[in-house]
Amino acid sequence: MSKDPASRLRSQILSFSITRLVLNTGYRMIYPFLPTIARGLGVDLQAMALVVTARSSLGLASPFLGSLADVRGRRRVMLVSLGLFAAGLALVSLWPTYLGLMAGLLVATAGKITFDPAMQAYLGDRVEYQRRGLAIALTELGWSGAFFLGIPLVGWLIARAGWVAPFPFLACLALLSLLVLWRLLPSDNPSQADRPSLAQGFRTLLRRRSAIAGLLATLAVTVANEVVNIVFGAWLENSFGLQVLALGAASAVIGAAELSGEGLVAGLADRLGKRRAVAVGMALNAAASLALPLLGRNLFGALAGLFLLYLTFEFTLVSAIPLMTELVPQARATMMASNVGSHSVGRALGALIGPALFSSGLLANGALAAALDLLALAVLLLFVRE
Repeated sequence: MSKDPASRLRSQILSFSITRLVLNTGYRMIYPFLPTIARGLGVDLQAMALVVTARSSLGLASPFLGSLADVRGRRRVMLVSLGLFAAGLALVSLWPTYLGLMAGLLVATAGKITFDPAMQAYLGDRVEYQRRGLAIALTELGWSGAFFLGIPLVGWLIARAGWVAPFPFLACLALLSLLVLWRLLPSDNPSQADRPSLAQGFRTLLRRRSAIAGLLATLAVTVANEVVNIVFGAWLENSFGLQVLALGAASAVIGAAELSGEGLVAGLADRLGKRRAVAVGMALNAAASLALPLLGRNLFGALAGLFLLYLTFEFTLVSAIPLMTELVPQARATMMASNVGSHSVGRALGALIGPALFSSGLLANGALAAALDLLALAVLLLFVRE
């Protein structure tokens, strides 16, 4: 291992990106292969939806799980998180039943939602703020990379060896990632004097107006995205009658938009300034939300509108992460874990609101999404200070 700190940090960022590729593949693979897994277990899709709902609800615990990195140290929590993730997937491999799947996914998801804030806090500690947008964007490539690289590999494994096959494979990759990070990351256990309690971390966060405003802005933007995200499949089916073709094309478009958004953050967020980049993303996402129903008069226009919607959302989301890392430096992991919690609440609210609005047409969903984006923009500009 190189002793040069800059080279070591680059190696760590690369390792984080690959690790998150593994974690996000394990997380995202459930959605496209839900029917296949349901058939393998002999249950219906409604039963599988319950599994996904239970997993999603665990995100509400992320402020408490993720804040452990402030108390126990970033490295220790990341390593334990990877162990949890591997254990959850291994449990599914050893107990391939409906209950085994639910239990395994809950354990694995607990590992993922604990790892991400610890990793972001680690980078916040070590990467200067002026270059932190690039570092965060590089690790976020593990999100879109899971779609382009991980999911096709999972599909190949399932086709050859059945629905259980990806679980032991990804568990082994998670353990390999654990070993790599164990070698690469220096010990950072906080001393007793510097170790905040969970209560102290949350009190510090709650005293910062910028932090509370940032979390509210995250909540509003996430609801805005989800009220469209939850219905776009039904919209494509109703509008074009090409469910399989349109949804397959939409999946490819969304993956490309996510990758493009992360690339734009890597190139622009540090130059523009994180707060300005987030503001630009919110404004453009509001415009894309209103444009989607107007563009969607044919399939090409609909896919172009979806590309713009997800591009601007991903740009906003990823630009906000480095901004959030500096709002409460004394409780950085608690702040980042609370940010994950805001996303989870936003997804849940959007999923409840979106279908009801859709009965009035997609324009109603787009209009609400745009209004929430503009509300988030106002909160950002008025109350969030870098």
